[in-house]
Parts: sequence; structure tokens; C-alpha cells
Amino acid sequence: MIETIQHPDGRVELNADAEEGIRSSPLYNEDLAPVPVAKRNWTTYNYAALWISMAHCIPTYMMASGLISAGMNWWQALFTILLGNTIVLVPILLNSHPGTKYGIPFPVFARAAYGTVGSNLPALMRALVACGWFGIQAWIGGEALNTCFKAFIPGWENLLGGPVGGHTVTTWLSFLIFWAMNIAIIYRGMDLLRMVENWAAPYVLVMTAALLAWILYQAGGIGFLLHNPGKFQTFGEFWPIFVPSLTAMIGFWATLSLNMPDFTRFGRSQREQAVGQVVALPTTMTVFAAMGILITSAALIVFPNMNPADAWDPVKLVGQFSQPVVVAVSMFTVVVATLSVNIAANVVSPANDFANALPKLISFRTGGLITGIIGILMQPWKLLADPSGYIFGWLVGYSGGLGSIAGVLIADYWLVRNKNLNLGDLYRTRGTYAGWNWRAVAATLLGCFFAWIGLIIPILRPLYDYAWFVGFGVAFFVHWRLMKLDPDQIEAS
Repeated sequence: MIETIQHPDGRVELNADAEEGIRSSPLYNEDLAPVPVAKRNWTTYNYAALWISMAHCIPTYMMASGLISAGMNWWQALFTILLGNTIVLVPILLNSHPGTKYGIPFPVFARAAYGTVGSNLPALMRALVACGWFGIQAWIGGEALNTCFKAFIPGWENLLGGPVGGHTVTTWLSFLIFWAMNIAIIYRGMDLLRMVENWAAPYVLVMTAALLAWILYQAGGIGFLLHNPGKFQTFGEFWPIFVPSLTAMIGFWATLSLNMPDFTRFGRSQREQAVGQVVALPTTMTVFAAMGILITSAALIVFPNMNPADAWDPVKLVGQFSQPVVVAVSMFTVVVATLSVNIAANVVSPANDFANALPKLISFRTGGLITGIIGILMQPWKLLADPSGYIFGWLVGYSGGLGSIAGVLIADYWLVRNKNLNLGDLYRTRGTYAGWNWRAVAATLLGCFFAWIGLIIPILRPLYDYAWFVGFGVAFFVHWRLMKLDPDQIEAS
């Protein structure tokens, strides 16, 4: 019996009998099920809006600051950001294809390469990184709420007592309020998420442009940053800082390079999802980072007594304004920007990933709640405390692991299986993909080993600087060769 229906545009779905047959499987729940073609309604605008709203976040705004503080000038920083986002767009598009073709989320897609049990390895690796990002964004959003409350409530800072753990009680309260807002939206599902992304994208862009125009007017020009030559005058001086910085820029969206099927499963066509992503990602990241450079440069003139490090943080920058209405509007913009990116980039994927581990016990909503709790336990306020540690520790470090997973997924789907998956067997405990595929696991572990060995052996440090590239290349080649040697044998669980 033919289980699938293939549409003229290449999209595939299960027929009614096959769908009914896998419902009782322990690998199936409604959140992980393939999306019927009739419900795949995301357009080019939806994908462009998704990326614009995700790129318009505080870490993007602050991204150039870490590069400039490391010695780059403004154009070197923007070139590094543009190149990194253009490179990471390639694995993003390659891993987006199966989502649109089969209507499946990332952890189900990973079952083809890793096996139905083995898929939990990449899914949970990806989920833990997302939990860290969730915590970082939730902390930033909480700071924005706290700044807004301070503008309107006299004595807000010490209203509930003095500092606890290095921060006031009201700061912790603001953090928890913003955290709860994220969880509330994810409980409403993907349709509400799409609506939030659609209006958040243009709103944040317009408001940031308005802040840029105002502060340039107040400063009477662009300030000194654009005239700063930077520390690196020759290629030889620039290259040692450029390589790990480029790896960090790729690491910024290495998470989404894996789990874009979580979104492209709703796509109307391959062309629409691809065009929306190509148009929006590299341009928005570069333009928004450029806005951050210009605003910071002018702010140091408008607020000469401000700590230069604080000028890179828009929450602290807006805190310099004395008009409560200006603070309120600005902080609302930060909250919207942070909320939209946090849910899309850092909750959708781990919610699905945790659900994949125990589909009959963990729903998408429960997975989202688990993400939020782990995000708090990872102490994001410490991750954000050191900008250099954030870029060269957090971003570069995890990029090696996620690059290894990307290498396996891309080699498996495009070379080993030639884009052909048995959709029904992705949900069966006794099928083509049952158990573990030890080849994919071995390739991933080897990719991680070579990407991270430079942390232990100083002479191999350049491998760590290229962590994403090393992890991707090693895992891609090893998985492809092992599968070519014996493509049909998948070890049973």
C-alpha cells in the first residue's frame, strides 16, 4: 500500500489510513505529527517577518560591540557579521527543505539520520543550547520591564528590599514577569506566534529607526566610532581575531540552522520559504548591527558622562532619558523585540525536542515549560556579564557541537538518501529508522572532539577557533563515508 500522497510541487503527506495507523505509536503525538498540506500556509512574508523579528533583538544590537571592543573598526565588524550570516544561511536552507517537503519538525527529521531513539542525542544537544539562549533573552526582557517600572513607580528599585544575589528583588521580579509572558504565549500555540512575528517585525524596525534618527539629530552627527581606525591595520593583525569572530557569528544562528524544519513544515512552497529567508536574514542582521553602531556612537556624544560599555546596551541607554513616556515606548519596543525572538528561536525547538524524548508524556506546551525552567537554572545573568566570554566562549563553544549535527543531517538527507524519506517509518518503532544509527552518533562525536580538542591542547587551539567549520566538515565526511560502506544497516535499540 502506498502510504503517502506526493503533490505536483513536491510536497508529501500521509494518506488518511497511514496517519491513523501511526497514531498509537509511542513516537507520535499531535505536536510532532506531519502537517497536512492543507494546513501549510506560511508565505514568503511570514518567513521574512520571522527572521526580521528574530534578528531585531538586543544581542544583535550588541553584537558589534564585542567585535569593536576586541579591536575591529566599524566596517570590519559589519563585514564579519554579514559574512557569518551569509555562510550560516547555507545549512539553514539545506535543513529547511525536508520541513517543507514532508511537514515534519526537526527532531522527527533527525530520526532519519540518527534513528528513532538516537535522534534524542541531537535534539537534546540543541535543546540545551536553546535553554541557555532562552534564559539570556528572558533576562534582557526582564531588564527592559524593570527600566520601564522605574520610570513610572517612585522608589521601584528598592521597593521590595535590597539586593539579593547581586540584583534587587524588583529586578528578579521583572525577570520572572517577562519569563511568564513567554510561557503564556507558547501555551497558545504556533498560530499566535505567527501573528506576533508578523507585526513585531515592522514595529521594531520603525521604532529603532526613529531612535537612530533622534539620537543622530541630538548628537549633530555620527560620533567618533565611525572614525575609529581600530587596532588591526594589516591582514596579518586582523586574521587571528577575525576567524573566531566569524565562527561566533555563525554560532549565533547555528541553532536555527538545525531546527528550521520546525517552521518550514508550515511552508506553502519551497520557493516561498527560501526567498523569505534569503532576503531577510543576512540583510537584517547587518543593518540592525549597523544601527547599533550608529546609535552607540552618537549616544556617547549626547550622554558624555555615560559609561561607554553601558552605551552598547539599549536598555541602559534608554534609562538615561528623563521623560517617562519615551522610556515606556522604548522599553515596550525592547520587550516586543525580545519576546518575539525568544519564543521563535528559543522555545519552539526545545519544546519539540523535549516532546520527542517522550512523545506520549511531554506535549509541546510541557516542553516549553521545561525549557523555561532550565533557562533559569543556567543563570543567564552570568553568561551576559562578560561580553568577550559571551562571544568567544558561549557562541564559539557550542557552534562546534551544533556544526557537527548539521554536518550529519545534511550529508544524510542530501547525499545518502537523496531527499527521499519514508514518512510513516519516522513514527514507527519497527521500521527503516528504528533504534540507533551508530554511524551518525560516531560522526557527531568525532566532529565535537576535533572542534573542542583545542580547549585542552593549546597547540590545537586553531581548531577551536574554527569550531563550527571543523565540527561540520568532520561529521559530514565521516557520516557520508560510513553510510556508503553499509547504508541499510541501522542498529536496533
